[in-house]
Amino acid sequence: MDHEEHEVYGGEIPDEGEMDTDVAEDDDRTEANAKELEEMKKRLKEIEEEAGALREMHAKVEKEMGAVQEPSSASASQAEKEEVDSRSIYVGNVDYACTPEEVQQHFQSCGTVNRVTILTDKFGQPKGFAYVEFLEIDAVQNALLLNESELHGRQLKVSAKRTNVPGMKQFRGRRPNPYLGFRSRRPFMAAPFFPSYGYGRVPRFRRPMRYRPY
Repeated sequence: MDHEEHEVYGGEIPDEGEMDTDVAEDDDRTEANAKELEEMKKRLKEIEEEAGALREMHAKVEKEMGAVQEPSSASASQAEKEEVDSRSIYVGNVDYACTPEEVQQHFQSCGTVNRVTILTDKFGQPKGFAYVEFLEIDAVQNALLLNESELHGRQLKVSAKRTNVPGMKQFRGRRPNPYLGFRSRRPFMAAPFFPSYGYGRVPRFRRPMRYRPY
């Protein structure tokens, strides 16, 4: 039987052995790529876990540092406030038309005035008192000598400024109302009841009398 020759267009037909080898190589490459992908995912997960642990540690350290700094900053601000109050005075009975410049000129002879604060209400109207802050502590004693001095025809009430302690509320007694009179805080007690027949006597009950026509 004669061998027939077949024409192949575009190249030679590969043998079955070569095709099996190519398929095996592709499988090996796929497995290698899958292993590399799994390793990359595992490594990425480890990196994320390490980053999360670092964030938690950083947040914990910041919280501890903030807890340590808060009391120190609060105590420092309280000490600064006490130091400023020791150089300040309270001025009462200030005229509503008085300006901070006039108050400064009035106490200029006592020492160097650093700041004058006239308190106002929510509508911007003066409350009638002010605070004067000096640069020197000795100026406070000099300013106390101007107590009951006149400014705009009104006698000023000058005293050293007190430091308000946080959390401590000054107790003020309730003023009696002159229109309502004095009211005691004793509980209400009803008046005792006295019977009409006298103390220690028991009323005698009489039987009703029968009708007797004869």
